[in-house]
Amino acid sequence: MPANRREFLQTGVTTGAALVIGFSLPGKLWAAQETQTPKPPISPFEAWVHVGDDDRVKLIVAKSEIGQGIKTTLPMILAEELEVDWKQVEVQQAETRPDIYPHLGTGGSSSTRTTYADLRTAGATAREMLISAAVAQWNVPREQCYAEDGAVINRQSNARLKYSQLVASASRLPIPPAGQVPLKKRADFKIIGHSTVRVDAEPKSNGTAQFGLDARVTGMVYAVIARCPTFGGRVKNFDAAKAKASHGVLAVFPVEAVAKDVHSAGGIAVVADSTWAAMQGRRALVIDWDNGAHASESSESLRNAFESAARQPGKPVRNDGEVEKALAGAKLIEAVYEVPFLAHATMEPMNITAAPGADRWEVWAPTQSPQWVQTSIAAEAGLKPEQVIVHTLLSGGGFGRRYMADFPTEVAQIAKVVGKPVQLVWTRDDDMQHDFYRPAAHHHMSGALDAQSRPLAWRHHLLSTSINAFWHPEEPAHASEIDGALTLPYNFPNLRLEYTPVASSVPVAWWRSVADAMNAFATESFIDELAAAAKTDPVQFRMQLLDPARMVKDPESKDDPGVSTARLKRVLQTAAEKSGWGSPLPKGRARGVACHSSFRSYVAEVAEVSLNDDGSPRVHRVVAAVDCGVVINPDGARSQTEGGIGYGLAAALYGAITVANGAVMQKNFDGYRVLRMNEMPEIEVHLLESDEAPSGLGEPGVPPIAPAVANALFALTGKRHRSLPFVVQG
Repeated sequence: MPANRREFLQTGVTTGAALVIGFSLPGKLWAAQETQTPKPPISPFEAWVHVGDDDRVKLIVAKSEIGQGIKTTLPMILAEELEVDWKQVEVQQAETRPDIYPHLGTGGSSSTRTTYADLRTAGATAREMLISAAVAQWNVPREQCYAEDGAVINRQSNARLKYSQLVASASRLPIPPAGQVPLKKRADFKIIGHSTVRVDAEPKSNGTAQFGLDARVTGMVYAVIARCPTFGGRVKNFDAAKAKASHGVLAVFPVEAVAKDVHSAGGIAVVADSTWAAMQGRRALVIDWDNGAHASESSESLRNAFESAARQPGKPVRNDGEVEKALAGAKLIEAVYEVPFLAHATMEPMNITAAPGADRWEVWAPTQSPQWVQTSIAAEAGLKPEQVIVHTLLSGGGFGRRYMADFPTEVAQIAKVVGKPVQLVWTRDDDMQHDFYRPAAHHHMSGALDAQSRPLAWRHHLLSTSINAFWHPEEPAHASEIDGALTLPYNFPNLRLEYTPVASSVPVAWWRSVADAMNAFATESFIDELAAAAKTDPVQFRMQLLDPARMVKDPESKDDPGVSTARLKRVLQTAAEKSGWGSPLPKGRARGVACHSSFRSYVAEVAEVSLNDDGSPRVHRVVAAVDCGVVINPDGARSQTEGGIGYGLAAALYGAITVANGAVMQKNFDGYRVLRMNEMPEIEVHLLESDEAPSGLGEPGVPPIAPAVANALFALTGKRHRSLPFVVQG
């Protein structure tokens, strides 16, 4: 798809001159003059900063808005260095052009932390070029000029030139090397670090925001798919007569399962003139299913498999000191922790709209991975990826689920048959029973204290239904399972982590915070058990084990900076102080604590818990301390933390996907409870001042909440809760 900059910037950004800075993340910058004369595109780059002669600034970014607030955060970063009102910066969604944007995926709490330095550099570069243009026009010393509020100002004369008056001359200047562009000192920030209402708050509140389900194309039809309830099951035969006779139904036909790289289930597609008509037609289908080889699998059989596998040693992935020797001669504490499969349970179920053509398809998708949407649809359509135009829409939650390519593959299969635009919609039942679930896991923990009750040894045998074994069997099975366990920050002289994959037919994938949440539940609960055995306050016990200050690094990663025990200790101390740790509580209440580092951020949480009349937990208050480096939008950072706590608390209290006869038993929110409004605790989020670079925040609030509640329940009742969820659904 040859493109000039005018085609790239799309539909009349400006008809005159502009200063355009393209940059590849990280760090490589280009500048070009934007005129009506087309010029070859600059590639590769991930974003354009476009300062127009109409006093508008545009930032074109290849990241998806899935509720994390990047359409506010990223303009704030750019505007800080560019010296403009951040509300002047409009974020445009980039085209799905992997030849231009090499990193189109949105996940891993990475959007801000991977763009922060480069957005600042790009904004500062544009600012300095505009100042240079003003200096040349006024013929004055450079130190006499500065930028402010979208203009360059002469300190002596107070003369002012708006950016729009300078872009033409600035765009002809040589671009300064990135290392020579001065960045603002943190003390001089006017935008970064100040709470701001999100730009999408109003449209999301008044219903004008466009999500995936809002997509409409002329001549569009609607589709649903009947999928075998059993994992790996297939259609044996079907009778479509009643479905075809149902009002509004236009077509009924099979779609094949696609295993390689996609893992779509296949089934029977029902196409109609409305989603409701398609759903009614699906109900009228008569299908004889071949339930396949996994029809006997159940949650109980998987539990037995975990227990059997735990009798043998796992693969060592960390081995410090002499664990076996230390355990053999000391006071031994042992425990087994269990976590179930979890559904993503996004507010907006999976959906996608595709308009087929002979040599060009258009797609409207709420997705975290527009490039995977593009390639999977191209594969089904028999086209090159660049012949599939993907429009990335707002998503009603992602949590990792919208990274997948099963629903894009399905809509392509359907659109090929009907030959017209089609919107595929998953019902809530579809979403619940055909998800890619967070792995189930068992944690066999052993710890030892010496004669003085000092920590001596730690052994963690982690067993799970491996994500890598499902998606990348050629890679080590433990790669996606050990985060949060491998870099245990506590200072044990003897420490061992082992891993064993356990086979299951249940499809698994990345869930909000991936392995960190399931591992933090085990590690932060068990460290509490060791503190109780040592008869030491849980906070004090952790504080001692976080000394001396050091970096605990992943030996398998060259890029991971490691976990700073000093930063973790700081959030732990703050959460304890702000929660009133150790002070009296009303009768029937207790506190529990947990801390964890994930996605380069540090979070400690103290939960205040009581019991309901039926014995179930009631969480009244959560105090969280967060070190996520430089905070861009404090209000957004608190919201992300609050959301993570709510999401993690729902999973801890109620979340469990159970399997019987090879199929998921839960069909909707009546069987898979999420947190209700009246169950949301009072949450205090304390953001720690930091000069470190911004780190992830969409996920780090999740891992500490389950162990904090579990530890509070122990303090309240003297009973350990080692299995999730705490409330078992009937």
